[in-house]
Amino acid sequence: MGLELEIIHVFRSYNGNPILRDCSFAFAGGRTYVLQGPNGSGKSTLFRTLALLEKSDSGRVEYRDGGRILAADLALRRRITLVLPRTGIFNTTVFKNVAYGLKIRGVSRAEIEARVNDALLAVGLGHKKWQRASELSSGETKRLGIARAMVINPEVFMLDEPTANIDSANTAIIEDIILKMRQDRQAIILMITHDPAQAQRLGDDLLLMQDGKIIPA
Repeated sequence: MGLELEIIHVFRSYNGNPILRDCSFAFAGGRTYVLQGPNGSGKSTLFRTLALLEKSDSGRVEYRDGGRILAADLALRRRITLVLPRTGIFNTTVFKNVAYGLKIRGVSRAEIEARVNDALLAVGLGHKKWQRASELSSGETKRLGIARAMVINPEVFMLDEPTANIDSANTAIIEDIILKMRQDRQAIILMITHDPAQAQRLGDDLLLMQDGKIIPA
């Protein structure tokens, strides 16, 4: 059935400035939620909170599996992934960058080989797998970050501005990847974008972040 996610009356502030205010929403598997809103409205803070990288001041982030609330531990974090606007890369090959998440999970070498090859083909980087990641273009680096997230088969897949500051050709490739993920997986997909047309193309549910709350668009 996969993970279910609900946030309930979440508050988060920085230095006394409220960012998330009584934020509540339930996310269902197999749907793509596209979040829009002005800079400073709390979108990235929300994603870091959902990814269990930050704690809320109050309220709850609940992940459930078969109705059972899960503990916010390493096992749960490994079922969630967040692709940030700037992709951090290791100073090694494209293949080893994508393989890293599987290696730390103890996946066998043969399975790593197969899954990494599939992920790189999906993002159009199969021909560059032995190239150093530092030699990729900015658009290719974004695609590398998505492959690294895809390869672990996450049940919650968050993408923070995945096509910001890249050319139209790479944007089209990444949009196709997201659309295919929606068809092939039962994951909860959440995405932040400033592009209203892109939101319409990719989203099942369009959400607006306003005054620290999620509002269905």
